Amino acid sequence: MALTHNVVRTIAREEPTLPREASPRRYLMCPPAHFRVTYSINPWMDPAKPVDLPLALAQWEDLRDRYLALGHSVSLLEPRPELPDMVFAANGATVIDGRVLGARFAYEERVREAEIHLEWFRSRGYADVREPAHINEGEGDFAVTGSYVLAGRGFRSSPLSHSEAQEFFGRPVIGLDLVDPRYYHLDTALCVLDEAADEIMYYPGAFSPGSRAVLARLFPGALIAAEEDAAALGLNAVSDGRHVLLPQAAVGLYEPLRERGFEPIGIDLGELLKGGGSVKCCTQELRG
Repeated sequence: MALTHNVVRTIAREEPTLPREASPRRYLMCPPAHFRVTYSINPWMDPAKPVDLPLALAQWEDLRDRYLALGHSVSLLEPRPELPDMVFAANGATVIDGRVLGARFAYEERVREAEIHLEWFRSRGYADVREPAHINEGEGDFAVTGSYVLAGRGFRSSPLSHSEAQEFFGRPVIGLDLVDPRYYHLDTALCVLDEAADEIMYYPGAFSPGSRAVLARLFPGALIAAEEDAAALGLNAVSDGRHVLLPQAAVGLYEPLRERGFEPIGIDLGELLKGGGSVKCCTQELRG
């Protein structure tokens, strides 16, 4: 009996995983035409390290072109010279079912970005656009699954923004406490791989013990990232349900993703990493 059981387990492990199905996505991005690091509002930013702007633009263009090649659409925000962090477009709003909850930034250096995002949505016919009362930094701290809106807090977004989002979107919002300043936004510590299946990957060390317990209870089959991959901002990734675009240095995530049927695509955004962001930070999803 024991031998038979072992054989069955071996066969099960060797069964090929069926490829996932990608779904077309709509993204909002902003070229890093004026990207620079002249101040520090997260541990990744060091004004003493110069930015190679042509290289930053080329890396960003590669990300945009990958999205287009995969069949996704990309809309663009006009960059502003006085707002060097606009390239991190994910922070400007959260869009679910065509409803737009704007951002309210924690740091003065980025405050004006929120207004620009809201203007963009209103000028394109979005009817349900909310200017928030409480600090939230868009998809930096809101991650959408089929069942929940996961919401980070601790460094940027206010806990009060969670109830505001729940009332606006009509979806359960799950608050998660971030405790490591390197992972100052939720999107640096957690990525939604498959919205419909409530499938995520995350780095436990970024979260408080209680939040780790919540994640383990809600997502028992989650892909758990190692510290070295999290430290490469490997969780600042974007998935279309099949393809996972992630920082190329997060090599430890590639095989676990393939084992689950995903196709990892490494992206080099090393220059933008100097501002504390990578693939997801550059990408706001327009849902619905």
